[in-house]
Amino acid sequence: MMHNIFDTHSHYTDSAFDSDRYELLDSLPDRGVKYIMLASTCAGDITENAVLAEKYDYIYASAGFHPENIADIPENYIDIVRKAVIENPKTMAVGEIGLDYHYDGYDREKQIEVFENQIILAKELDMPVIVHSRDATEDTLNILKKYRPSGVLHCFSGSAETAREIIKLGMYIGFTGVITFKNAKKALRSLEAVPADRLLLETDCPYMSPVPFRGKRCDSSMIVHTAEKAAEIKGLPVQELLDITCRKGMELYRIQGD
Repeated sequence: MMHNIFDTHSHYTDSAFDSDRYELLDSLPDRGVKYIMLASTCAGDITENAVLAEKYDYIYASAGFHPENIADIPENYIDIVRKAVIENPKTMAVGEIGLDYHYDGYDREKQIEVFENQIILAKELDMPVIVHSRDATEDTLNILKKYRPSGVLHCFSGSAETAREIIKLGMYIGFTGVITFKNAKKALRSLEAVPADRLLLETDCPYMSPVPFRGKRCDSSMIVHTAEKAAEIKGLPVQELLDITCRKGMELYRIQGD
């Protein structure tokens, strides 16, 4: 059995886990999962993720507001994130933050304002950021170049050229089960461009299940299939890739462990 699995981006507060959340989380360490990072998208997530991180030694949390939730964001969103980071010792990052121009009617200016303000807070607190970017590559890159935060661009779907730009900024790039899909040529070219020491693995669960689980609810144990594909592309043994990505995730989130 593989070990040293670090799922660097997950959503275990999602309703898809309501029926068996605790049974599943109880079982994952025995299935090779060493650490999990919970990504927040709204105020409710921030609170619930902190509770889960407190309950489970191997789980850590982030605090942030996702761009899709801009319309309902509270005026004191920065205070909410700051309070979560300061008061919860297992909140290790500001995220999931970023830009999403995928759906019609998005408010570009508001998204940029909220994204920049959360990056400024992260730098003030000396915390890494977890960045979401969909159909917004140019603006995302410009903002990251402007502020140069530490962190990760998660669920990467951009080009190899964009990946190289992110690496130049000293950031990490996270890949999901998408790299196992038959139509994942672009993602695989990007993966080829990312050095192993800048690569993180994630599920984005309950979404993005790798083959052979595509279309089913994802969980952190399935990351092994993503690791197998990534290891094939990088020319490494699967366990070695898991060891590297676990160590790099620990470094990014400043997790002390063996």
